[in-house]
Amino acid sequence: MIPRPEYPRPQFARKDWINLNGEWQFEIDAGRSGKERKLYEAEKLSDVINVPFCPESRLSGLAHTDFMECVWYMRTVELPADWTAAGRRTILNIGACDYETEVFVNGKYIDRHIGGYVSFAMDITSALTAGANKIVICATDLLRSQNQPGGKQCRKFHSIGCSYTRTTGIWQTVWLENMPDAYIRRIKCRPSVENRSVFVEAVCENADGRTLRAAAKFGGKVVGTAETRVSGKSATLEVKLDELHLWNVGDGKLYDLDFELEGGDFVHSYFGMRKVEWKNNRTYINGKVVYQRLILDQGFYPDGIYTAPTEDELIADIKRSMDMGFNGARLHQKVFEPLFLYHCDRLGYIVWGEHANWGLNIARPEAWRGFLPEWREVLERDYNHPAIIGWCPLNETQKDQDRDLIRELADMTRSFDPDRIYIDASGWTHQDAVSDIFDVHDYDQNPETFRARYLPLEQGETITVFNLGKHVGRPPFVSEFGGIWWNPAHPEGGWGYGNRPQSEEEFIARYRGLVTALLENRAISAFCYTQLTDVEQEVNGLYTYDRHPKFPPEVIRAINTQVAAVEKEQ
Repeated sequence: MIPRPEYPRPQFARKDWINLNGEWQFEIDAGRSGKERKLYEAEKLSDVINVPFCPESRLSGLAHTDFMECVWYMRTVELPADWTAAGRRTILNIGACDYETEVFVNGKYIDRHIGGYVSFAMDITSALTAGANKIVICATDLLRSQNQPGGKQCRKFHSIGCSYTRTTGIWQTVWLENMPDAYIRRIKCRPSVENRSVFVEAVCENADGRTLRAAAKFGGKVVGTAETRVSGKSATLEVKLDELHLWNVGDGKLYDLDFELEGGDFVHSYFGMRKVEWKNNRTYINGKVVYQRLILDQGFYPDGIYTAPTEDELIADIKRSMDMGFNGARLHQKVFEPLFLYHCDRLGYIVWGEHANWGLNIARPEAWRGFLPEWREVLERDYNHPAIIGWCPLNETQKDQDRDLIRELADMTRSFDPDRIYIDASGWTHQDAVSDIFDVHDYDQNPETFRARYLPLEQGETITVFNLGKHVGRPPFVSEFGGIWWNPAHPEGGWGYGNRPQSEEEFIARYRGLVTALLENRAISAFCYTQLTDVEQEVNGLYTYDRHPKFPPEVIRAINTQVAAVEKEQ
């Protein structure tokens, strides 16, 4: 059975595709000499691996957790006869591969991609032959260089604190797709609730002068169509909607959107009609205040590390959060896969898009190369997801940062997406006049002192917070708090914040006190609790690492869903 057999990209789907997950030949290139030894021309490699799982994971069949600076993959693929016919193109898609990826087909070098977290595609048509074709992938991952994002991957041999088992090489689905020479490369859909329409910008290849058609459907019924001609590589159109169905929190109404490019390329997509605003220190969705009750989700799995073992587990993590009364998540120090975002979209589960900046020294000039290009790819890939209400590319950044880099990140993000909320870096170091929101991280475990710290905000006063120095402001978003240490199965082991509660009752009382302090404050409109699940030695999740609830979900839900002060003001 093919692992992770589902189509991995619901927002840009084609019918002619081949899933390449499963057994590949594999080899660790400890001396990084594989290209010199021409492994891309080798008959076989020394081991095998179960793709898309990283070699550190149990599901890969290897569970090799030492550092691997270079790894190789090889697989022979038999293509349908019509895929190599004249006028057809074949694209190799890799969901994510950490960190620098080079691809060879039948011994021919194709291209490389830099970045370990976002999807990418390569046109391999010119290297293909009829019948069997050998695909070789080389991944170089210099995690300890401080020149690449690593997120929560540990730069020491053993996991420690809030750094965990590493991910090297391929960790998301690999697949082939086939289409005509003239094809749609990507689309950008910008909904306008006021105009009852969706604006589409499409990038097409080899399609100058051809007609692009779009049809929007809701519940299977066509509710809007439009067409235009491609000019060069670009096409823009507006689809007016006969019916307006708003996407809301907990009610993820989605329209289907089908594209046809003259010449036979068909792409299926979808979109949600919603408007996000940040004003008066409140989040508004479709004109109504939404209190962000968020959970910190790090997207780690005991057997797959960065990769969920099944699609069902992606869905289950969202539902576990919702069962406890959270309406969304900070997707923390990792770019989550498109399939997860699709389920957020359809379930009405709001999320913040983030990158994995930990491990990257953002004081160095090399940080520009290591971060900006991939962040642009993240924006391009994930812009169309209605569940994403804000961007926060960085987390807990150092004081000696390159201020020009921080400002360029903000300018680039806003120029591509002027409609979402933006935070330069969650917690710790903020630059003046860059973020829409001043957020803080606060792991005070005493509900009384925690409440008292934020009370002056209700009178319009500033407060002082200490994260890598002194910061004064009016934070309406406590974007990390709690992290209460609770692991009764191993009372002496693990790691968490502050002093450990002595009983379940003490935990619930502390949790209630911290959450209620924020909900009852008229100046606070968003929180994010740390965290959804334990991750390895960090045992402050509301669920264990293997996803068992530590407390009755209905108890946590009752606390989280108390009506907030800002909601009473509506």
